[in-house]
Amino acid sequence: MRFAVFPAMLALLLSGCAALQAPRVDSTTLYLLDAQPAAAAPRPPRDLVLAVASPRARPGFATAQMAYVREPHKLDYYAKNRWVDTPARMLAPLLTQALAQDGAYRAVVQAPSPVAADLRLDTELVRLQQDFALQPSRVQLTLRAQLVEVKTSRVLATREFDQQENAPSENAYGGAIAANRALARLLGELKNFCSAGADGR
Repeated sequence: MRFAVFPAMLALLLSGCAALQAPRVDSTTLYLLDAQPAAAAPRPPRDLVLAVASPRARPGFATAQMAYVREPHKLDYYAKNRWVDTPARMLAPLLTQALAQDGAYRAVVQAPSPVAADLRLDTELVRLQQDFALQPSRVQLTLRAQLVEVKTSRVLATREFDQQENAPSENAYGGAIAANRALARLLGELKNFCSAGADGR
């Protein structure tokens, strides 16, 4: 009888150990938006402080999930691939850094800031998605920008930037590469937009 009980106790002990093991978690791959615009000659400096407001995002894109489309009007997200943060939050320091490197302003700060600003850049992420209805798939990045004179609240310039880039591979990694290539070009265009708007005040 004693020998018959032993296997049952051993099975019970092993099942208890299995219950104590950490649950298996499927890994998620994280991607960065960290593009920089192409180097350009510094612009003549102006005695202006430019504040970069925190970018907003349209519904569907205010998330760290990576969006893609296969058919019109239907937005899907990768299950095991994400941005490290929402694209809008990742954009804020990239916009500030790109405009500061331009050399066209006395200072470029992220709003809110204790530094009094002359100009404010407001932006909205309209879309950032990988379109699989096209072959090869293509990343579509659209950003709406508005340059405002802070003292008078006068809108100096408004523009919607749209960049598209073919993905080098048909997966989330290819989408991340294409997104950063598109963003690098967009940042260059945004620098020109802000500079022209400041000249027109």
